[in-house]
Amino acid sequence: MATIDQILLLYILLSLHFLANAAPVGVCYGRVANNLLPPSVVVSLLKSNGISRIRLFNPEPEALAPFSGSGIELMIGVPNEILPTLANGTMLTALQWVQSSIFAHVAPSQVRYLAVGNEVYLKDPFYTPYVVPAILNLYQALQTLGLGDTIKISSSHASTILSNSYPPSSGSFDPNLRQVLTPLLRFLRDTGSPLMVNVYPFFSYINSEQYVSLDYALFRSSSRVEIDQNLGYTNMFDATVDAFVYAMEREGFMGIPVVVTETGWPTGGGEAASAENARAYGENVVSRALNNVGTPKRPGVGVEVFLFDLFDENGKSGEEYERHFGIFGVNGIKAYDISFC
Repeated sequence: MATIDQILLLYILLSLHFLANAAPVGVCYGRVANNLLPPSVVVSLLKSNGISRIRLFNPEPEALAPFSGSGIELMIGVPNEILPTLANGTMLTALQWVQSSIFAHVAPSQVRYLAVGNEVYLKDPFYTPYVVPAILNLYQALQTLGLGDTIKISSSHASTILSNSYPPSSGSFDPNLRQVLTPLLRFLRDTGSPLMVNVYPFFSYINSEQYVSLDYALFRSSSRVEIDQNLGYTNMFDATVDAFVYAMEREGFMGIPVVVTETGWPTGGGEAASAENARAYGENVVSRALNNVGTPKRPGVGVEVFLFDLFDENGKSGEEYERHFGIFGVNGIKAYDISFC
């Protein structure tokens, strides 16, 4: 029979294993603003708050270079407008771009992901045919550098690529996108790369209040469970992620991981937009990642997330709430209390 000391040791070892394998939590560093802190100060702010992973939407040298040697891992966006050049060029074109735009400023060891295009199919459909060819050329370039296995490549998509998301088991992709999604999913499967998706229960709530309750959007509906295929759903985040999983399986692609490249809740500028709701939402997202809660369809498989956004972006267009997703104020003080680790 095991002694108390042996049981305690086993518990400690299991706890260490658990913590070491927690799903990563990152933050998006959007820069569509004219009042942001200098990037060098931002890096110090991130480190002092235990933020070890950042998503940059554009590899601007002035924003990227200060991260060099910081130990912070990066998801770096390949801007939509560069996709035709990368797609129509050769592997050497992609190699030159990666070296001059990214590796000239940070070491490859800090780069975790390349996100090739952001919400192209929703916002910039002109670039749709260039996404996969650009990915393939970039992948060949990374392979040439011996980085094909360490830096994962994908493309970040809005939930609108789903034609059906409710119930989650009915998740299916827009049939008009099948021609471009199938080769993308094939690439992700073959290279062990994730499907990148932007998930916003806030938008689901404000656009469909008759169907989505605020409690369901904010992880507060534990007393009400939506049953689907014998699985219980208590929040919109899980339901959306699983809808993507079901959609991939419907196309014959099993086991592709999902990384949520944007998710957040605004602190102001509209209905249900408040610091209190933003804290409640963000806390739950972070806690579920760090504790590897997973989703009903993939229990125990933590979902890697990037919270949106580091700061309010006063240059964003659209509704007022679009400019109020910041976790920190421009003075570096948190808009609401949240821990990232």
